[in-house]
Amino acid sequence: MQPVGSWSQPRVVAVVGPTASGKSDLAVDLALALGGEVVNADSMQLYRGMDVGTAKLSLDERRGVPHHLLDVWDVTETASVADYQARARAVVDALLAEGRTPVLVGGSGLYVRAVLDRLEFPGTDPVVRARLEAELAAVGSGELHARLAAVDPAAAASILPSNGRRVVRALEVVEITGGSFAATLPVARDVYPSVQIGLDVPRPELDVGIDERVERMWARGLVDEVRRLAGIGLREGVTASRALGYAQVLRLLDGELTEQAAIAETQRATRRFARRQDTWFRRDDRVLWLPHDAPDLAGRARAAALIVP
Repeated sequence: MQPVGSWSQPRVVAVVGPTASGKSDLAVDLALALGGEVVNADSMQLYRGMDVGTAKLSLDERRGVPHHLLDVWDVTETASVADYQARARAVVDALLAEGRTPVLVGGSGLYVRAVLDRLEFPGTDPVVRARLEAELAAVGSGELHARLAAVDPAAAASILPSNGRRVVRALEVVEITGGSFAATLPVARDVYPSVQIGLDVPRPELDVGIDERVERMWARGLVDEVRRLAGIGLREGVTASRALGYAQVLRLLDGELTEQAAIAETQRATRRFARRQDTWFRRDDRVLWLPHDAPDLAGRARAAALIVP
């Protein structure tokens, strides 16, 4: 039955914010309340077998709500926002046609925008990409970032020098299009009527939560998970091998880090990542921020989803 509210047609509801803020649980609450299904927008949860380190909900934790776009890529595949966009929009279109509410959830800002916004992605050139990847391995991301700053200052300003994968992609786009990578970022908005709900967590509290989450991941078998995935090609995966936690455990398995050092480095890297996520979503004035620990969080989120903008 369609939930009673102030709108008659289903819209896309997005739950966004930094890692460890409680997005996944709220998305399930909303899907149950709105007659919807969850659509994953976490780039690492797209990978098959990357469960513990991405905090993927178990079947019990999903509470019977269908979840789409989990476990669709092998760990050897390189992440592609364009591929994700095509898959996600197909799911969203199908749910909307059935009168169901798609609940998009994840902290990968570009993936959320790829679904909601009019964002087109230039193609890729395997030869150019391979050459740039080789240069990245040889000279590091800092030198490539400096090159990007010279040819596309706007793109360089939006990408951290340490983010080698994004730097390579930006240089690839500049080379194969002759234009600016920054120009590929969304300008027009709203492919679908949507409501975006952000979970607001005070920074000190978020840092503590991240540290505790990393420790729980270790206790739940992250090292064994990485060891198993390494046996089926994780090290060869350009994207998956660099995921938070997975990169550190690979270094642990190679003897480059002690276990305590790997845990501490994962915590530090995740805290930095959460800050970047928060900055990304704060720039979007469409996001309605709610306190993550509000006693009536689910009710307030549901009410926000039912309000006609």
